[in-house]
Amino acid sequence: MRAVVVYESIFGNTRTIAEALGDGLRQVFDTSVLPVEEATTDVIATADLVAVGGPTHVHAMSRPTTREAAREAARERALTIDASANGLGLREWFADIGPQPQAVAFAFDTRREMPQSITGRAGHGIARRLRRCRFSNVRDAGTFFVDKNDKLLAGETERATEWARAFAQAL
Repeated sequence: MRAVVVYESIFGNTRTIAEALGDGLRQVFDTSVLPVEEATTDVIATADLVAVGGPTHVHAMSRPTTREAAREAARERALTIDASANGLGLREWFADIGPQPQAVAFAFDTRREMPQSITGRAGHGIARRLRRCRFSNVRDAGTFFVDKNDKLLAGETERATEWARAFAQAL
């Protein structure tokens, strides 16, 4: 069976979580972890499981304007910008992939560790778009948290790996 983990990342945190989820899935699935611009319709069409995640920007999935603002903030704060940060975003990707009824899917996101009522959550919009694309059995892997300096909290990568391992075993 084949799994594809698709991510959008600006600071590298969502990429790190995507890789951790991929590690957890590998005990059951032949798994690829790809930035959104490499996750073509042909790649997705071969998958039995598709995981999709992105950072939470302004309460939701990123937009071109919020991605540019995040890149600018990274430059001002001397943060490393992920190699894929200048590419396609999830909103644009979802508009291109079309129906995918063959694959089970799950959504995930990264955001600051604050109440969801304050930060919002990209995972809700990702899950909604997965359902619109007719992925079967859409699940929510949840949120993985970063601190106020935009660094993943301790233990988040391990938590992602364990969630994916348990999910794969349950299937």
